[in-house]
Order: sequence, then structure tokens, then C-alpha cells
Amino acid sequence: MVVLGSTGSIGKTSLNLAHKFNIGIEAISCNSNYELLNEQILKFNPKFVCINDENLAKFVKHKQVFTGEQGILDMLEACKSKLVINSLVGFAGLAPSVKIQNLGKKLALANKESLVVGGKFLNAKEINPIDSEHFGLKFLLENKTPAGSLIITASGGAFYKTPIKALKNVTAKDALKHPNWDMGAKITIDSATMANKLFEVLEAFWLFGTDRIDALIEPTSMIHALVAFKDGSTTAHLSRTDMSLAIAHAVLGDLNASNADQKNKKFSQNITANLDLLALKNIKFHKINLNKYPIFSLKDELLANPDLGVIVNAANEIGVFKFLKNECEFLEISRVVLKSVKEFGNTKITSLNELFEIDKEVRIWASKEIKERV
Repeated sequence: MVVLGSTGSIGKTSLNLAHKFNIGIEAISCNSNYELLNEQILKFNPKFVCINDENLAKFVKHKQVFTGEQGILDMLEACKSKLVINSLVGFAGLAPSVKIQNLGKKLALANKESLVVGGKFLNAKEINPIDSEHFGLKFLLENKTPAGSLIITASGGAFYKTPIKALKNVTAKDALKHPNWDMGAKITIDSATMANKLFEVLEAFWLFGTDRIDALIEPTSMIHALVAFKDGSTTAHLSRTDMSLAIAHAVLGDLNASNADQKNKKFSQNITANLDLLALKNIKFHKINLNKYPIFSLKDELLANPDLGVIVNAANEIGVFKFLKNECEFLEISRVVLKSVKEFGNTKITSLNELFEIDKEVRIWASKEIKERV
């Protein structure tokens, strides 16, 4: 298989699983971490390698090195593997997702932005989702009882217990202290603003074909998803805060799709340890406070008009990266996202070219908007 974003959290876990289950790695890519990339090259001996930062290519110890955004697309075309894990960060993951499906390869998707901004240009039914929430929903929906509504959960992020008035003065260092998960910087900030959960709701819209989707805060992160069925029953999916499980089902399930016995054999051993039910903390659900997490107030608007996903994502990426560089306050992220929807809310997207153009336009506008405020 191919792993895009091999040096990130999802990528490293994917390679660990590949080693455990003797899955060959044909190609890997990273943004700039060439030191770890070289370690992975030594261990997995991929045929192709790509690094996004062209200036760092000379440090990569491999004969076949692709570079830049186009390099990833060219590398994918050269690969024979039928399964590709896309764990790239942000809007940059969309073009590879489209390319993967256009090449007839199976897309195991951890790059949520691909669906958030370009869901209408992807075949969501042919995607293996890599997200604990969407894996949980897929698992639960194998129940043949008709589903009424889908519910995903949020931890509340780093500031769940922080008073709203105190959010004005929080720092990037504070925001990166997620209580339950070990994730990359961007997604950890998105968790603190609830943008991550907003994106996951829109992902679920494309993956499962329903707008009856909501999210609740469950601070322990032990319950990842629930389905309320039409017969009145509700089922929940529980597991440890370990992405190995979702990745394993997205990868192993597809690799062995034609051989049910072989697939069952793979999952007859523990991917991660089972929960100790007697040791579980008290599990309680809470509504998402829109005063504290104003970004989530866009949920119904996005479900009614998914084209807004590219606008929300572009403004959010600008806000998050400026916050991480101490160029704006934490609350500025939500403000610029909400204002971007008012500014560009009438946008209708009919082609990928239009999508990339509106993404650029919103980024320019959001950067200027934040600069004028600071």
C-alpha cells in the first residue's frame, strides 16, 4: 500500500500496522520531516518517496524522490498499489484524494478536509474512513435496522473546562494540550474550537448519505459514535483512544475484502486492548455550548449547503496557522470563519477548478481580515 503523510501520527501508526501484518509499502510521503522519512525508508524499503519541501529533497536517502504537490500526484500514478492511505493535513489532501479515486485505487481517508471541501467530487461510498467517529458509525450501521439519526462525540478539547472569558488570553501552547488524544498541531487546535467536530459532521454527511447528524460532548472520549435507530434502540461504539483500530479496519478489511475467512483471522487478534468496563469513568453527555464553540453553530448551514465547506476550511486553516505562529488570538479563529461564511455564503461550486479558485480567494481575504484586526 501507499502512505501519504507517513511521518505524522496516522502515518506512523499505519506503518506500524503494516509491519505487524506484513503489508508491503510501495511509497511514502511527508511534508518536511526528512530525518524520520529516512528512518522509514531504511525500515520499509519503499519503491517511491515524496517530500513536499523541494529544498529538503537533497537530504532524502532514496534514488526515486518526488517533490511538491505535483510530485505526490506523479508518484501516485507510478504506483501499482491498489490501497492508499491519505493522512495529509489540510486542503493539500484534496487533489491526491481525487487522483487516487480517478486512478481506480481504494482511498483510506484520514484527511477530513478532502470531504469537507470536495465531497461532491469524490465517491464517498468507495472511501474507507479513518476516523474513530466514522469508523464507529460504519461499524454500528452494519446493523440492518433502519437508522434514524447519527451522533458523534467530542471531548471538548483543551479548553472544555476553561471559562469563556478566559479564552481571550489562551496561547497556542495551551491549546495543544489535548486531554485525551495525541494528534498533530492543526487537528488539536481544531478540537479546541470544535471545528474538527463540524468537519466530521460534514464528513458523515458524505460518507453515510444523511443530514440527520449531530454531535455531543463526551469528555472521556471512550464513546466515539452512536446510532439512534428507528425502532427506538440506540447503540454506541466504545474503544480506547487509539487510532490503530480505525486504521486497521480501513486497511486490513479492504486488503482481504475478497476473503472473509482471512479477514476474520486478521481481526481475531487484538489490534488494541479491550476496554476494562469496570474501570470506566462516569460517562456523561453534554450539549455543545455555542457561546463557547461558535464555529459549531454553522452545522445546519453546512449540511444544507455543503459547498460552504471549502469556505469554512480555508478561513479556518488561515486562522489556525496564524494562531500557531502567535499572529492572532485564539478567538480570532472562530470569528474569521463565521465572517467568511457571511462574506462568501452565496457561493455555488460546480467544478474542481472553481473549488480551487474559491479556496485561494477565501485565504487571501481571511489573511487580510486577520491582519487588519491585529
